[in-house]
Amino acid sequence: MIRRSILFFIIFIFSLNISDVFGAKPKNEPKAVTKSEKEKTGGLPIISKSPYVGAITIDSVTGKVLFEDNPDTKGYPASVIKLMNLLIILEHIDSKALNLQDKVTISADAAKIGGSQVYLKVGEVFTIDELLYALMVQSANDAATALSMHLAGTKEAFVDLMNKKAKDLGMSNTIFHSVHGLPPSKDQEPDMSTPRDIAKLCMELLKHKDALRYTSTQEKPFRPNIETPFIMRNHNHLLGSLEGCDGFKTGYFRAGGFSIAATATKKGARAIAVVIGSFDRKVRDAKAKELLSKGLIELAKTTPAQTPVPAVATGTQKEGATSEKGKEGISVTKNKITIAAAIILPIVALFIVITFFKKSRVSKKRDMILTRYFNR
Repeated sequence: MIRRSILFFIIFIFSLNISDVFGAKPKNEPKAVTKSEKEKTGGLPIISKSPYVGAITIDSVTGKVLFEDNPDTKGYPASVIKLMNLLIILEHIDSKALNLQDKVTISADAAKIGGSQVYLKVGEVFTIDELLYALMVQSANDAATALSMHLAGTKEAFVDLMNKKAKDLGMSNTIFHSVHGLPPSKDQEPDMSTPRDIAKLCMELLKHKDALRYTSTQEKPFRPNIETPFIMRNHNHLLGSLEGCDGFKTGYFRAGGFSIAATATKKGARAIAVVIGSFDRKVRDAKAKELLSKGLIELAKTTPAQTPVPAVATGTQKEGATSEKGKEGISVTKNKITIAAAIILPIVALFIVITFFKKSRVSKKRDMILTRYFNR
């Protein structure tokens, strides 16, 4: 009876650990949007029930794809499209058509925009530089409107510039209808793009030296000279939590879910990750962090190490990528621990059984000797 119980115990230990190693399903496994789901929504993108609608990780220099899953699936990038605003403005800065210290007078159209904003008032005057910080740090829709109208005259004319630039960059699955990425009104079409297209936009943006100065700022006062300035706080929570992260932009509205385009650098390598249409902000951030960490590990294998250039913070401005190391390889470590446990536990169980049997035999032998002694 005892032997049978021990045998069942050993079988249980083996089956438990083997199932943990070989039977476990990966968490947050991406799920593509099926044809039937698209038909239910009239062919428009929907929020994924998995970590995202689509995602991609690329080498920022060569554009080499390091990871992709539904990279050409269309989604609603929301405020991520403000990266196109930044790109167009910086191109005009570099060409000397604009200057960062140029003054922008706030119009009624800019002042009345809702959503995330810095509460611009009609007639206020700010520099392009100040409004670019508002655009990237606070994701200010009023700043996006003010900048677009200053450059192009009207919002519609600036949208035309956005679409022309998207075409020039080969963003073939992208269409812009707004300058800010807000949910469309009843008579307006939504802005649409894909992870691959957004990654192309990010690659182009990195060619401009000032881009990361804006996207890496975690916190900055707006109207700093008044008694109680408005404190802008970046919505990109990878800044300061993932080592080397210094951009770019998040986006969200209810129908489109949570999206992000992010970049990080390590040992001379730089990766770009784009996640579109996640159902949860924390899931989106965790996935983007994972994609960047794994992408940088892959790039580090082939990229010569370089001395990093430290970011310079000014005033209350806080630069990202300085507080914690990224949690690289956590899933790999967990798998190794599980496999080790699967090997070690049965051995320990076997050792216990052998020890038990040895003690049992010694005990029986001793009893037999004593029995013979007293029965003589």
